[in-house]
Amino acid sequence: MNFEIILFYIFAAITLFAALRVITARNPMHAVLFLVVAFISSAGIWLLLEAEFLAITLVLVYVGAVMVLFLFVVMMLDINLVQLRKDFWRWLPFGAVLAGLMAFEMIWVLGAQETSIGKTAIRHAADYSNTKELGRLIYTEYVYPFEIAAVLLLVAMIAAIALTLRRRKDAKSQVVTEQIAAKKADRLRIVKMPSESKGTGE
Repeated sequence: MNFEIILFYIFAAITLFAALRVITARNPMHAVLFLVVAFISSAGIWLLLEAEFLAITLVLVYVGAVMVLFLFVVMMLDINLVQLRKDFWRWLPFGAVLAGLMAFEMIWVLGAQETSIGKTAIRHAADYSNTKELGRLIYTEYVYPFEIAAVLLLVAMIAAIALTLRRRKDAKSQVVTEQIAAKKADRLRIVKMPSESKGTGE
Protein backbone atom coordinates (compact mmCIF):
# COMPACT_ATOMS: atom_id res chain seq x y z
CA MET A 1 0.00 0.00 0.00
CA ASN A 2 1.67 3.19 -1.18
CA PHE A 3 1.18 6.77 -0.04
CA GLU A 4 -1.42 7.61 -2.75
CA ILE A 5 -3.70 4.77 -1.69
CA ILE A 6 -3.45 5.87 1.94
CA LEU A 7 -4.40 9.42 0.95
CA PHE A 8 -7.30 8.08 -1.10
CA TYR A 9 -8.74 6.18 1.86
CA ILE A 10 -8.29 9.22 4.10
CA PHE A 11 -10.09 11.53 1.68
CA ALA A 12 -12.79 8.93 1.03
CA ALA A 13 -13.43 8.49 4.77
CA ILE A 14 -13.62 12.25 5.28
CA THR A 15 -16.02 12.58 2.34
CA LEU A 16 -18.33 9.84 3.62
CA PHE A 17 -18.32 11.21 7.17
CA ALA A 18 -19.00 14.77 5.99
CA ALA A 19 -21.78 13.61 3.64
CA LEU A 20 -23.47 11.73 6.48
CA ARG A 21 -23.19 14.76 8.76
CA VAL A 22 -24.80 16.94 6.08
CA ILE A 23 -28.06 14.99 6.38
CA THR A 24 -27.86 14.22 10.10
CA ALA A 25 -26.69 17.54 11.56
CA ARG A 26 -29.38 19.34 13.54
CA ASN A 27 -28.03 22.80 12.84
CA PRO A 28 -28.30 23.94 9.18
CA MET A 29 -25.11 25.98 9.57
CA HIS A 30 -23.22 22.85 10.59
CA ALA A 31 -24.70 20.95 7.64
CA VAL A 32 -23.46 23.60 5.20
CA LEU A 33 -19.99 23.57 6.76
CA PHE A 34 -19.84 19.77 6.53
CA LEU A 35 -20.82 20.08 2.86
CA VAL A 36 -17.81 22.38 2.39
CA VAL A 37 -15.61 19.70 3.98
CA ALA A 38 -17.10 17.09 1.61
CA PHE A 39 -16.31 19.27 -1.41
CA ILE A 40 -12.73 19.89 -0.29
CA SER A 41 -12.07 16.20 0.33
CA SER A 42 -13.61 15.36 -3.06
CA ALA A 43 -11.23 17.87 -4.63
CA GLY A 44 -8.39 16.00 -2.93
CA ILE A 45 -9.55 12.76 -4.54
CA TRP A 46 -9.61 14.46 -7.93
CA LEU A 47 -6.06 15.65 -7.36
CA LEU A 48 -5.04 12.04 -6.76
CA LEU A 49 -6.70 11.17 -10.09
CA GLU A 50 -4.54 13.84 -11.78
CA ALA A 51 -7.58 16.00 -12.56
CA GLU A 52 -6.13 19.24 -11.22
CA PHE A 53 -8.39 21.53 -13.24
CA LEU A 54 -11.58 19.89 -11.99
CA ALA A 55 -10.31 19.93 -8.41
CA ILE A 56 -9.50 23.64 -8.54
CA THR A 57 -12.83 24.36 -10.23
CA LEU A 58 -14.68 22.48 -7.50
CA VAL A 59 -12.95 24.49 -4.79
CA LEU A 60 -13.31 27.87 -6.50
CA VAL A 61 -16.87 27.50 -7.79
CA TYR A 62 -18.63 25.40 -5.17
CA VAL A 63 -16.67 26.16 -2.01
CA GLY A 64 -15.77 29.72 -2.93
CA ALA A 65 -19.07 30.87 -4.40
CA VAL A 66 -22.01 28.49 -4.06
CA MET A 67 -21.41 27.50 -0.45
CA VAL A 68 -20.83 31.11 0.60
CA LEU A 69 -24.23 31.89 -0.93
CA PHE A 70 -25.75 28.95 0.96
CA LEU A 71 -24.25 30.24 4.20
CA PHE A 72 -25.74 33.70 3.69
CA VAL A 73 -29.14 32.23 2.81
CA VAL A 74 -29.15 29.94 5.86
CA MET A 75 -28.10 32.79 8.14
CA MET A 76 -30.75 35.17 6.80
CA LEU A 77 -33.65 32.69 6.82
CA ASP A 78 -35.55 31.89 9.99
CA ILE A 79 -35.54 28.10 9.64
CA ASN A 80 -37.87 26.08 11.86
CA LEU A 81 -35.69 23.12 12.83
CA VAL A 82 -38.57 21.14 14.33
CA GLN A 83 -40.63 21.42 11.14
CA LEU A 84 -37.55 20.67 9.04
CA ARG A 85 -36.76 17.41 10.81
CA LYS A 86 -40.35 16.27 11.32
CA ASP A 87 -40.38 13.79 8.42
CA PHE A 88 -36.73 12.73 8.67
CA TRP A 89 -37.31 9.32 10.26
CA ARG A 90 -40.30 8.58 8.03
CA TRP A 91 -38.18 8.93 4.88
CA LEU A 92 -35.07 7.32 6.36
CA PRO A 93 -35.82 3.77 5.06
CA PHE A 94 -36.44 5.05 1.55
CA GLY A 95 -33.22 7.10 1.65
CA ALA A 96 -31.25 4.11 2.94
CA VAL A 97 -32.57 1.89 0.14
CA LEU A 98 -31.79 4.55 -2.45
CA ALA A 99 -28.26 5.04 -1.07
CA GLY A 100 -27.67 1.29 -1.10
CA LEU A 101 -28.88 1.07 -4.69
CA MET A 102 -26.52 3.86 -5.76
CA ALA A 103 -23.61 2.21 -3.94
CA PHE A 104 -24.39 -1.11 -5.63
CA GLU A 105 -24.49 0.56 -9.06
CA MET A 106 -21.13 2.27 -8.50
CA ILE A 107 -19.49 -0.94 -7.27
CA TRP A 108 -20.96 -2.87 -10.18
CA VAL A 109 -19.79 -0.33 -12.78
CA LEU A 110 -16.31 0.04 -11.31
CA GLY A 111 -15.94 -3.71 -10.83
CA ALA A 112 -16.92 -4.63 -14.38
CA GLN A 113 -14.17 -5.82 -16.70
CA GLU A 114 -14.94 -3.13 -19.27
CA THR A 115 -14.46 -0.32 -16.72
CA SER A 116 -11.87 -1.83 -14.42
CA ILE A 117 -9.09 0.54 -13.40
CA GLY A 118 -6.33 -1.77 -14.53
CA LYS A 119 -7.57 -1.83 -18.13
CA THR A 120 -8.70 1.78 -18.52
CA ALA A 121 -5.90 3.59 -16.71
CA ILE A 122 -3.44 5.27 -19.05
CA ARG A 123 -0.02 6.52 -18.05
CA HIS A 124 0.66 9.89 -19.63
CA ALA A 125 3.90 11.75 -20.12
CA ALA A 126 5.21 14.22 -17.58
CA ASP A 127 4.28 17.23 -19.73
CA TYR A 128 0.67 16.02 -20.26
CA SER A 129 -1.95 18.67 -19.47
CA ASN A 130 -5.42 17.45 -18.60
CA THR A 131 -6.70 21.04 -18.80
CA LYS A 132 -5.64 21.22 -22.44
CA GLU A 133 -7.15 17.80 -23.13
CA LEU A 134 -10.40 18.78 -21.44
CA GLY A 135 -10.60 21.96 -23.51
CA ARG A 136 -9.89 20.03 -26.70
CA LEU A 137 -12.69 17.56 -25.98
CA ILE A 138 -15.19 20.26 -25.01
CA TYR A 139 -14.63 22.36 -28.11
CA THR A 140 -14.30 19.52 -30.63
CA GLU A 141 -16.18 16.31 -29.84
CA TYR A 142 -18.61 17.73 -27.25
CA VAL A 143 -19.05 21.26 -28.59
CA TYR A 144 -22.79 20.90 -29.25
CA PRO A 145 -23.70 19.48 -25.81
CA PHE A 146 -21.49 22.18 -24.28
CA GLU A 147 -23.26 24.94 -26.20
CA ILE A 148 -26.69 23.48 -25.37
CA ALA A 149 -25.80 23.38 -21.68
CA ALA A 150 -24.60 27.00 -21.87
CA VAL A 151 -27.85 28.11 -23.53
CA LEU A 152 -29.93 26.26 -20.90
CA LEU A 153 -28.00 27.92 -18.09
CA LEU A 154 -28.48 31.31 -19.75
CA VAL A 155 -32.22 30.73 -20.11
CA ALA A 156 -32.43 29.62 -16.47
CA MET A 157 -30.57 32.74 -15.34
CA ILE A 158 -32.84 35.04 -17.36
CA ALA A 159 -35.94 33.22 -16.08
CA ALA A 160 -34.77 33.57 -12.47
CA ILE A 161 -34.21 37.31 -12.97
CA ALA A 162 -37.59 37.71 -14.67
CA LEU A 163 -39.43 35.82 -11.91
CA THR A 164 -37.84 37.81 -9.10
CA LEU A 165 -37.99 41.23 -10.79
CA ARG A 166 -40.47 43.54 -9.13
CA ARG A 167 -41.17 46.88 -10.79
CA ARG A 168 -41.81 49.80 -8.48
CA LYS A 169 -44.73 52.04 -9.39
CA ASP A 170 -43.04 55.16 -8.04
CA ALA A 171 -39.80 54.58 -9.96
CA LYS A 172 -39.00 57.05 -12.71
CA SER A 173 -36.83 56.38 -15.72
CA GLN A 174 -35.89 58.16 -18.90
CA VAL A 175 -37.45 57.29 -22.26
CA VAL A 176 -34.78 58.32 -24.72
CA THR A 177 -36.91 57.85 -27.84
CA GLU A 178 -39.60 60.20 -26.53
CA GLN A 179 -36.98 62.76 -25.58
CA ILE A 180 -35.44 62.70 -29.06
CA ALA A 181 -38.83 62.92 -30.79
CA ALA A 182 -39.95 65.90 -28.70
CA LYS A 183 -40.89 69.10 -30.58
CA LYS A 184 -41.14 72.71 -29.53
CA ALA A 185 -44.92 72.66 -29.89
CA ASP A 186 -45.13 69.79 -27.40
CA ARG A 187 -43.12 71.60 -24.75
CA LEU A 188 -43.91 75.28 -25.25
CA ARG A 189 -47.24 77.07 -25.56
CA ILE A 190 -47.47 80.80 -26.25
CA VAL A 191 -50.55 82.45 -24.82
CA LYS A 192 -51.61 85.92 -26.04
CA MET A 193 -53.03 88.10 -23.33
CA PRO A 194 -54.19 91.70 -23.61
CA SER A 195 -52.01 94.23 -21.92
CA GLU A 196 -53.32 96.03 -18.89
CA SER A 197 -52.60 99.66 -18.17
CA LYS A 198 -52.79 101.05 -14.71
CA GLY A 199 -53.94 104.60 -14.32
CA THR A 200 -52.33 106.95 -11.83
CA GLY A 201 -55.24 108.08 -9.78
CA GLU A 202 -54.93 111.44 -8.00
